[in-house]
Amino acid sequence: MYAIIETGGKQYKVQEGDVIYVEKLGLEEGSQVTFDQVLVVGSGSEVKTGEPLVAGATVTGKVEKNGKGKKIIVFKYKPKKNYRKKQGHRQPYTKVVIEKIQA
Repeated sequence: MYAIIETGGKQYKVQEGDVIYVEKLGLEEGSQVTFDQVLVVGSGSEVKTGEPLVAGATVTGKVEKNGKGKKIIVFKYKPKKNYRKKQGHRQPYTKVVIEKIQA
């Protein structure tokens, strides 16, 4: 069984036991999280699509870790004007293990 959920402005296709990295949720490690914005639920050849959400469908998971991604460098530069600006950014994330899909 699989589901397509939406969180943090992005969509993820998940199955039970999957590990996903989503935008930071602000929950403690070890706590439960419930995703109620389920767009599609499917098992085998049977697929239920929502308009826009599937009624009564939820996906539950467990927060395994909160962290930051790899550093990216933002470098702004204007030629011949002696303007240079270097900046780094690390995007925060939450690592979630999918435990159960209810449809």
